[in-house]
Amino acid sequence: MTNKKVSTDDLIALIIKGIDEVKGENIQLLDLRDIENTVCDYFIICSGNSNTQVNAISGSIQKIVSKELKDKPWHIEGQTNSEWVLMDYVNVAVHIFQKHVREYYDIESLWGDAKITEIKSV
Repeated sequence: MTNKKVSTDDLIALIIKGIDEVKGENIQLLDLRDIENTVCDYFIICSGNSNTQVNAISGSIQKIVSKELKDKPWHIEGQTNSEWVLMDYVNVAVHIFQKHVREYYDIESLWGDAKITEIKSV
């Protein structure tokens, strides 16, 4: 691969592809760029039905992004219990929830000023 800078749009598309390939559900893209003092530019949020599926989603994302962009997450948290896995790609944070945990934390409401785009499964 050349040393060209990885585009955020390419990264987002590949993360969504990784989620979709293992049937992640309720995918939302939150654009945080117009909100002051945010930790990144985008959140991608999705749900899985079990610990196994949440792990499969994070593994699929890592595999696809690594293969296509030669990039890996800066940090990953939550893989021990796989109820909420956070993958930090610096300007894009991926939140993979089990459904009940997503409903409990409702981070979409916490970032109510963000532009939210619903991503339809392919």
